[in-house]
Amino acid sequence: MQTIMIVEDDPDIRDGVRILLSGEGYRILEAENGPRALSLLTPEVDLVILDIMMPGMSGLRVCEEIRKTSTVPILFLTAKSQESDKLLGLTAGGDDYLAKPFSFAELSARVKALLRRYCIYQGKAPAEPHHPKPDDQMLELHGVRIALDCNRVWVDEQEADLTETEYKILKLLMQSPQRIFPVQVIYETVWGEPYFYVSNGTVMVHIRNLRMKVEHNPQNPQRICTVWGKGYRFAAQEDGNGNT
Repeated sequence: MQTIMIVEDDPDIRDGVRILLSGEGYRILEAENGPRALSLLTPEVDLVILDIMMPGMSGLRVCEEIRKTSTVPILFLTAKSQESDKLLGLTAGGDDYLAKPFSFAELSARVKALLRRYCIYQGKAPAEPHHPKPDDQMLELHGVRIALDCNRVWVDEQEADLTETEYKILKLLMQSPQRIFPVQVIYETVWGEPYFYVSNGTVMVHIRNLRMKVEHNPQNPQRICTVWGKGYRFAAQEDGNGNT
């Protein structure tokens, strides 16, 4: 049974989400504020639904604290729907964003999407016995090795803690090295939503965060390269036209 923690100061909203998701078979933890959420967070939590606008410790601050120790998927739940607010949440380390009011069908779809590929994170996989994965379940390019069936990534033999969305972007790029992926293709493939121009910022924030984790020098990326005016690709060096 997968465990979801709901962090929401409004008891009515918290109860409603709990009733809906528990009916789907999830184990639910509840926190009315940020400090309580941090005290309840354990490796057994598979998803955090986090309200941004909470008194005292904001959801953004809670997210930043969670990201210091965990890569658990985080779904922001908030009344704010401005693109700038969405980018703030994603920059803080969130994986997705759902504005109130929302339908249960939409919430359920977002929850299932975030949980679908979240199968093994640091601390979730048993240490013993260790069974190497078959080659067809692993992909390695330019010092980056990725498990294709779950969220595990190694950079220069060191395991990297990627969020669910970062993992999806990296996997997409690595599975077709040298192919240039327009921002629209990345957004619609990873987020599963129609692309709008404002979505550019969402993709850029995640690319920046991903580079911080897989590049030797994020300011001079050699793995996740920008092809100006076209999009992004996974490559080890410049293509001769000054694109990096």
